[in-house]
Amino acid sequence: MSMVLKSVYKSFGEKAVIKDFSHTFKQGDRVCVMGKSGCGKTTLLNLMLGILTPDTGEISGRPKNVSAVFQEDRLCEAFTPVGNILAVAGKGADLNKIRALLAALGLSKSENTPVSELSGGMKRRVAIARALMVESDLVILDEPFKGLDDDLRESVIKTILSYTSGKTLVVATHDIRDAQLLGAEIINID
Repeated sequence: MSMVLKSVYKSFGEKAVIKDFSHTFKQGDRVCVMGKSGCGKTTLLNLMLGILTPDTGEISGRPKNVSAVFQEDRLCEAFTPVGNILAVAGKGADLNKIRALLAALGLSKSENTPVSELSGGMKRRVAIARALMVESDLVILDEPFKGLDDDLRESVIKTILSYTSGKTLVVATHDIRDAQLLGAEIINID
């Protein structure tokens, strides 16, 4: 199933942020939304998530199951990484799969540490793990690699690719290298 945005327009007060945006996101596509700060990348993602409604235009085909990493991590600080994932994925989630994902993201030694005690980059990886463990057809990641060094970024991208195979992946980023490593189509927002 494809998600289609057709002639979407979104403004805040007098400021037009998204102007006449159209694109079809097909199942399994990998797309990077790029542009300078303040250009509307997050607004576009929030429209796709259904958090915002377009002023004009149409959005159709939004999957029922969507997962996301927002610009801010939105984690439960008192919970452990495992607890944060279970809070979203549900109590029936496979603990072995959760631990394997945390290990792939370099977090195995911290899986039982409260998130409040983790570094910014570690929190970011917990947020990514949480999004990847949720059953979804569309995965939206808003600046997911902030706070990660280059080697860690590459490792995290490989993990994201392995966990999103067959899913639509949309990533907002400033860095062309992210798009290259993801093998993603680039959409520039002006």
